Order: sequence, then C-alpha cells, then structure tokens
Amino acid sequence: MMAIAVELPALGESVVEGTISRWLVKEGDRVEIDQPLVEVTTDKVDAEIPAPVAGVVEALLVNEGETVPVGADLLRLAPGEAVTSEALDVSPPTEVAASAPAGSHSPRADAPSATPLARRVAEASGVDLAEVTPSRGSRIRREDVDRIAAAPVPTAPSEAPRTAAPAAAPVRAASGTPAFASYALQPGDKVVPLTPLRRLVAEHMVYSKQTSPHVGTVAEVDLAGVVRVRDAQKRAFREAHGFALSFLPFIVSATVRALREVPRLNASLVEDAIIEKKDIHVGIAVETDKGLVVPVVRHADRLSLAGLAQAVEDLASRARSKKLSPDELKGGTFTVSNPGRHGNLYGFAIINQPQVGILRMGEIVKRPVVRTVGGEDAIVIRPTMHLALSYDHRVVDGAPANGFLHRVRELLEEAEFDL
Repeated sequence: MMAIAVELPALGESVVEGTISRWLVKEGDRVEIDQPLVEVTTDKVDAEIPAPVAGVVEALLVNEGETVPVGADLLRLAPGEAVTSEALDVSPPTEVAASAPAGSHSPRADAPSATPLARRVAEASGVDLAEVTPSRGSRIRREDVDRIAAAPVPTAPSEAPRTAAPAAAPVRAASGTPAFASYALQPGDKVVPLTPLRRLVAEHMVYSKQTSPHVGTVAEVDLAGVVRVRDAQKRAFREAHGFALSFLPFIVSATVRALREVPRLNASLVEDAIIEKKDIHVGIAVETDKGLVVPVVRHADRLSLAGLAQAVEDLASRARSKKLSPDELKGGTFTVSNPGRHGNLYGFAIINQPQVGILRMGEIVKRPVVRTVGGEDAIVIRPTMHLALSYDHRVVDGAPANGFLHRVRELLEEAEFDL
C-alpha cells in the first residue's frame, strides 16, 4: 500500500497554523491506530495528532519548533509492515511550500544547513548562521538561532570570553523594533525564551489590540443576595454533583440573560456588516500551566445554574489536564474571564477575536456601603465585586455597553437564581 500523509488539521475557529512542539515518534517506529504522533501548539490549544491508521513512520517532514499552515503534511505513514532503514527517506525535512514567504531565495550552496524557519528567524534577528552550532544533529533549528539572538554580545570581537555576565549587553530586538525599545542585559538577569504557545498568544493579543478600539466600563456589584443563595445551596449542591458551587456560574448566568436582552454584545464585525448572533456560546478563560485557554459553554442561555456550573467545572478540569477537543475551543460569541480568588479590584481584559466584548471578574471583598434600612440611610457591610467590561467601539457604543453591564449588575443583585 502507498504511504499516506498525515496533515495538520484545523484545531479551532480562526486557527490557520500550528507549531510542532514535540515529536512523539521517530522514523521507523511502528504505531497503532489513534496513537499520538506529535504535539502541536496553536494560540488556542495544545493538541496531539493521532495516527489515522496502524503502520510504520516512513518520514518526518517538519522539524520541532517549525510553524506550518493548516493542511500541511507533517509525516508520511506506511500502513502495514515495517519498512527497512534503506527504504526510509532520511533526507532533511523539506520546507512546506505554503510556509515560504513570497520571493524567498534558495540558500547558497556553502551556507550552513538550517531549517527554513531558522533561516527566516536568523534574517529577522540579524544572526549570522555561520556563528550558530546545532544543538541536535547537523541542522540548525529555530531554537539554536533564538539562543544566539538572546545571548549577550561581546564588546569587542577580539575580547576573550568571560565567565561573568557583562554589565550591560544589548539584547537583539525583533525585526522592526525601534532602538529605544531594546534592553541591555544586567548581571543576574534570567533569559526565558518564549514558548510556542506564549508566542502565539502574544500575536493574538497584539492583533486584537490593533484591530479593535477597546473601551472599558466598570460596575460595582453587591453580591449579598448571591452569597445567601450560594450559602443555602452549597452543601446540597456538593452532595449532588461532587464539586463546590463557585460564584462563576452566577456571573455567567447573569451575563447570558443580559446578552439575550442586549444582542449587540453577542456579535462580530464581518467586513462591512455587524452580525448579531442567535446562539449564545460563552467562552470561559481558564489559566493552565501552559498558558490561557478559552473553552466554550455552548447554548449557555439554555442551561440552568446547575447546568452552567457543571459545564464550567468540566471544561476547566479538562483544560488543565489537556483533554479538550479542538471543537470545544471554537465558536464562542462572548467571553467571561475569571482571574481567580486573587483577582484584585478590577482589570480590563483583551477582547477574544472575533468577539466584541469580554467581561472580567474582580475579587470579592467586604466593603462598607450605604443602604436604606427601615427608611433610614445606614452604613452596612456587603460582599462586593467589580465587573469590568471591555468592548469593541467599532460595533458597540457606550449606551448599549453600559446598559448591558447595568443589567448584569441588576440581575446579580436581584439574585433570583433557580438551581
């Protein structure tokens, strides 16, 4: 049987490329169907690509650290019997055509052997490949170039190597970065290279800030009613469901009800039209040891408070154990960000494209507030939270944005929740 090519699949909405984090197999390995072959990182998820059939790995076509587009061939897999080492294509992995920049030139015949991505990074950062020693094998990879780019630069070419870090050595800035944005390494500084996921998240955040004119508004919410409901139900809830009832489902419940009333926040800007979406799919920002991911609670407005709590708990747990599927990270129409118990007073989150709004929770603290008690004003202690809404001013004006946040606050303070 002919060898089959295993491609990089679409790993989420708007994901167009992925970075090869780690190969889990090598050429000549026998694999079973659905056995993980490679770890891939995108700006939305870390994923393992499984073997579509049982067989033998004939050739790895992409190096670790390389970024390739969706649909690119990652490896060739020969179904059936093992192939001999003589039959294996052991030539260096070739560049995926779709990842090569237009107008790029072939390297000189006497140029050091390097991956295409390593050459592009070296050109952008001003690194001479002749100065780079491969860390694995005979081919220079991206991480080798990154190591040289981040290293201190000697003050003079003839100066002997020094064991101590120089007092002020410049770090090469990224291509296009102005000189004033560079930094000189100081003794004791720790250089931490960007992981593939961190790099992709950074690109997404920069894109969002450059695309959407962010505006923010904040509401202080009295959660006394929510606290009463939660305290009355939390023991029975834990016995019934096996986990604690947090405040997050209450926030999500109020948010989806407000989104139904103010659909402009449940929208996207597509070319020259605003699309107000019928379905409400709420993304829940979850921090993991690899970075931030945003799994999606689908049709959140159809779920009870208990249903929302179960959905949030399940998604958060599987996000941290890397068991989310790509489909669970796409299709969100609005996002709620919960930074956790130490969320500070409030903060404005960056919009998750192509959405037009994100709601960030602050920490819950007891504060003195003025309330009318028995017809008289009185200072009382209430548990309060600041909710901060970031919205895209291309799509949402101040009035509907403030009306939406006011409605979220109103629903939480009324605390009419039914488990």
